[in-house]
Amino acid sequence: MKKNKKGHYSGIGGQAVLEGVMMRNKDDYAVAIRKPNGEIEVEVDVFRGCLAGSKLTKIPFIRGVFNFIDSLRLGMKTLNYSASFYEDEEAGETKLDMALDKVSGGKGEKVLMGITTLISVALAVGIFILLPYFLSSLLSEYVRNTSLLTIIEGGIRIAIFLIYIAGISLMKDIHRLYQYHGAEHKCINCIEKGRPLTVYNVMKSSRIHKRCGTSFLFFVMFVSIILFFFIRVDNTALKVLLRIALIPVIAGISYEIIRLAGRSDNILIKIISAPGMLLQHLTTKEPDESMVEVAMKSVEAVFDWKAYLKEDFGYEVDDSWLEDGVPSGEAEE
Repeated sequence: MKKNKKGHYSGIGGQAVLEGVMMRNKDDYAVAIRKPNGEIEVEVDVFRGCLAGSKLTKIPFIRGVFNFIDSLRLGMKTLNYSASFYEDEEAGETKLDMALDKVSGGKGEKVLMGITTLISVALAVGIFILLPYFLSSLLSEYVRNTSLLTIIEGGIRIAIFLIYIAGISLMKDIHRLYQYHGAEHKCINCIEKGRPLTVYNVMKSSRIHKRCGTSFLFFVMFVSIILFFFIRVDNTALKVLLRIALIPVIAGISYEIIRLAGRSDNILIKIISAPGMLLQHLTTKEPDESMVEVAMKSVEAVFDWKAYLKEDFGYEVDDSWLEDGVPSGEAEE
């Protein structure tokens, strides 16, 4: 078997959902959910992005903006799908549901999902973009240096983010979500290290991955600090508007950085990625075997990992390796 001396790129990615994992491979995605009765439900579908088939998806920086939007859309869709398995079956349709269905012609669920997404984005902008600015502006009477104020604003933004992700991890449901997040990473790391996808191999794989959304969020904060240096206007309202207007630019740049980080083992890229990788110790937790089984189902539904190992690592998987407790067929680190 070939030794894994360099990074391998599988092209798959995903996210944790309520009691499950969504895994995406190009336009195909699968959501695997552990239902209340213990069974694993797997839903496979196709997701077409905002610019599917457009040449704009090939243009650096621009593609990152729409990729970010698509991630939000698919993320909300799969989260709502997973939550549907844990809704109170005795609770009937609410008056709000009926009103939305009536107004939207039976598309109330999609309308509600859109409203929820918009509210979530607005809250994120308010908490992580505007709040740090207003808090740092309180120091403007004592700190006259505009560049220093921008650095303080960035520090406040990072502090709020850390407090937020650490705080919500104390909630039982979020802690389990972080465990499924860890299971998602472990599955991807397992196959990208050349190991057959078994519970044994996945459990021993790392829960930290350089293409994680947590790393993307760190790059967003890092890039925002740099870009906000160039906002040199005195009007407060204009400063706020420019910060909001720069969000697509920040997302586009951050996407290109994490895209490069996911495909490169360059030492400079590793240094830049290190803080985001450290943050993942907060947003991922060690899963149990039952969670890993769910994550594996989502991978297998959209990705032929055996063909990938044969093509990238040069060996065929022996089915005997897939038996429980058999740690054979590992690739060396």
